[in-house]
Amino acid sequence: MAPSATEPFESQTATTSRVLVKPWSRPQPTTENLEWAPLVKIDLSHFDEPGGKQELAKQLYDAVTRVGFWVVVNTGIDDDRVLKQFSIGNTFFKEPLEEKRKNPCNFAEGEYFGYRENSRWIGDTGVKENIEMLNIPKAIPTYANEPKHEIVKENWEEISKFHRDVWEKVARKLFVLIAIILELPENYLADAHAYDEDSDDHLRYMIYNVRTQEEWDRAQAYSKGGHTDFGSLTLLFSQHVAGLQIRTPEGKWQYVKPVKGGITCNAADTLTFLTKGFVKSTVHRVVTPPADQLNIARLGLLYFSRPGDTTPMRPVPSPVLDRLGLLTPEDKDLNEPVVSGIEYVRARVKDVHHKTILDKREGTSFEFKGLKVQNYYD
Repeated sequence: MAPSATEPFESQTATTSRVLVKPWSRPQPTTENLEWAPLVKIDLSHFDEPGGKQELAKQLYDAVTRVGFWVVVNTGIDDDRVLKQFSIGNTFFKEPLEEKRKNPCNFAEGEYFGYRENSRWIGDTGVKENIEMLNIPKAIPTYANEPKHEIVKENWEEISKFHRDVWEKVARKLFVLIAIILELPENYLADAHAYDEDSDDHLRYMIYNVRTQEEWDRAQAYSKGGHTDFGSLTLLFSQHVAGLQIRTPEGKWQYVKPVKGGITCNAADTLTFLTKGFVKSTVHRVVTPPADQLNIARLGLLYFSRPGDTTPMRPVPSPVLDRLGLLTPEDKDLNEPVVSGIEYVRARVKDVHHKTILDKREGTSFEFKGLKVQNYYD
């Protein structure tokens, strides 16, 4: 059985104060017959072949414009490196609470770097959130002095290289493919989300701690939490515990199946804003795991790409959007004042997370300086 993040262990060796990172392995996939969403698989090994980007863009078109979710494979990131990141995350979540609390997220300012504790109550259910996370900013000079937990400091060389490689080998290439779909210069979107520019991109270690069936039932009777993501792209590394569902274009909820060696990707709100809804920010949620995985913590490794701090949330000058009649004269007016990427994302983070009780949000929406999203989806 895979190590459970709920089982305590001594986090330090007997001879040094260095945090011991124990290897983590993926649990066995569920044997239950779940309804899996049919997601297109994009093979990034073809990206640099003659005509490869154009062919991949054709394959990706339906996923980004209608479905919003897809899978990438053959990214050039070895699975051993992925498993090491899972192992670091798993080790962190077993650390004493006082260690994890050293660098908390500053939700009062909409900042998402640091540790998010599972401290919020879910309405009046008597059940708390079971989610913990650690968000690590980009490895660039701007964030060199951002507080780091001991385990991050000790593994920073490996973490920082992985952080950059995920953007370079996966996120950047996806932005190029989406730019091709939009008939923009190939690097247009990648430049708007450039790794070496300031932004709230982060690598995330995340865990859904084990709950009883009764606790899951009470929490999900209150809200199942259908939502869209805040930034532009979300990348989710395969981990085998089922629970993630997407709402299909037909309105059905279907499970997302882990793909060996794959990364599940989805478009998010700021990319939808930049494309006037052409790129779909897809609704998704996490529900009770199958019975044969109920007692396994759902460990997560993700990368969130968000627009550069100075990137204006102005629709991109895409010929495709123009032909579809999506661009207004105001959209094309470069003198028209618009909110920046960081202003929107931080306002959204503050709205969702700066609270001690999770309230029902059915029928409500979030609006900030002309940008609007629903808060909840059935």
